Amino acid sequence: MQEPEILPSFEPRPPTMLPALGCFAAVLAVFMMCLLPVFLVDVMQTALLRLHLSGPAASLAVLAILLGSMINIPVYRVPRQEMQPEIVMGLVYWGMMAPQFRRVRQETVVAVNVGGCVVPALIAAWQVRHLLTIGGPTAMALLAVCALSIVVCWRAARPVAGIGILMPAFIAPLVCVGGTWLACRLWPGVGPENLAPIAFTAGVAGPIIGADLLHLRDLLRTPVGIMSIGGAGTFDGIVLSGVMAALLA
Repeated sequence: MQEPEILPSFEPRPPTMLPALGCFAAVLAVFMMCLLPVFLVDVMQTALLRLHLSGPAASLAVLAILLGSMINIPVYRVPRQEMQPEIVMGLVYWGMMAPQFRRVRQETVVAVNVGGCVVPALIAAWQVRHLLTIGGPTAMALLAVCALSIVVCWRAARPVAGIGILMPAFIAPLVCVGGTWLACRLWPGVGPENLAPIAFTAGVAGPIIGADLLHLRDLLRTPVGIMSIGGAGTFDGIVLSGVMAALLA
């Protein structure tokens, strides 16, 4: 009787992955998080320099946006019968990937954020004054692109409980850049040096007017404790759309 063949046994081996790889990935992630603010500031400053701002003025505007993102100015209060949730997303919304309920209040506070709304609006107002002074095709292109941006933002924005009005961040910049280039084809008299100011102005006007102001009535049907226009500060759609539009135009 033939004995069964005994095969050599193989012990399972742990995967050959160096422990240092996990440490390296963690260090790399922290390093990238540290570089992100530096990269963001550089991008913002580059975009603002395309708006005919001087170097010191652009740096001052970036600093005002960053510091002002921590300041909300209440402008209106709406009493509510039910307790309204308020979601807080941390300093300049770094905690936006893990929002938490901080408290509830029996009212809805409408506020404006200094860094996310006031500063970009002042820069856009200065651009409007400059572009309207030029007049002619430039003024027509500005009005047309701003109207297009406002309508698209109004259609794309949606109320979200606990936060307020939200809109996909990349809609406004793409619409403003595409509308600016189309306006230049319709009005050939628009100079290339005015493309970035037109796109930036429309990128700021769309989220402020179309997404926020035209949806204020929706707040009466949305449970939210505080509705801050530009409340995401540095990462708000107003700042992002204006800066990205100025860069891409």
